[in-house]
Amino acid sequence: MDGAIDDAPHEIPPKETITEVSGLMDPKKKLWVKLEGSIVRWLFMSCALVSILTTVGILIILLYQGYGFFKEINLWEFLTGTRWTPILKPRSYGVLPLVSGTLIVTVIAASVALPVGLMTAIFLSEYAADRVRRVIKPILEILAGIPTVVYGYFALTFVTPLLQNVLDDLLIFNALSAGLVMGIMIIPMVSSLSEDAMISVPRNLREAAYALGATRYEVSLRVVVPAALSGIIASFIIALSRAIGETMLVTIAAGATPKMTLNPLESVQTMTAFIAQTSMGEQAVGSFEYNTIFAVGLLLFCMTLLMNLLGFWIVRRFREAY
Repeated sequence: MDGAIDDAPHEIPPKETITEVSGLMDPKKKLWVKLEGSIVRWLFMSCALVSILTTVGILIILLYQGYGFFKEINLWEFLTGTRWTPILKPRSYGVLPLVSGTLIVTVIAASVALPVGLMTAIFLSEYAADRVRRVIKPILEILAGIPTVVYGYFALTFVTPLLQNVLDDLLIFNALSAGLVMGIMIIPMVSSLSEDAMISVPRNLREAAYALGATRYEVSLRVVVPAALSGIIASFIIALSRAIGETMLVTIAAGATPKMTLNPLESVQTMTAFIAQTSMGEQAVGSFEYNTIFAVGLLLFCMTLLMNLLGFWIVRRFREAY
């Protein structure tokens, strides 16, 4: 029929046709396009290799320097010893006090950041209007841009005196204030990544739940959160890895007393704080005391690597494809 509109989908031209068209291109321009594609490909590949080579280099340095330590100290003694005095006499090389100090600060930070960050993400994703979201999210992300040394002095000069008004036994340097402030510091990481995972959940899942009579609360917790579980857990793992590897905050606020304790009111020393405090130049390069830095760093590297592998497995296990 005259004037009828052809609704048939347009076919993609075959590869031979595309090749014929490209063959009509000016030879100089064609050579430049191929050269440009090769340069961009190698540039991107080089950028990707930087992170891999950096990680390999760090691991080689840790293994090389840590070998001098483990050549004299038994690995089992290092991992199970409960006294850490590598510089003071009598010397002991049990790393458990540093591990316990790291874990107690991390647990306190996780108890603050994970629930608050997840609830913030649920609010921004499911309850907040677009205008509110555009205001709140940048404010939260400002927290991620504050230097960690500022967080450390905030914990030491503001949070600790505030807690001392309630807790009489609280020391000036303690794990509680360091953990609380660290939790505040990593809230943006949890909330931002979790919100991104929730927003990526298809809209039709929400609409189907509303059609069945579910409330917004039920849709949020029983539909959206389970559907975005892999992304939420990934944000938790990344935030906890950041908490374990934090240095300046715990160096300033948590103290420098390596001890086996579960009391957050006492002074503790984390693994990163020991590395920072021992590498100030007081120990001769290449000495046995200097090598303890790399032994602790190697253990810290293994801990964060295991956490990342666990997070990768969890993400693959619970990932939903839409």
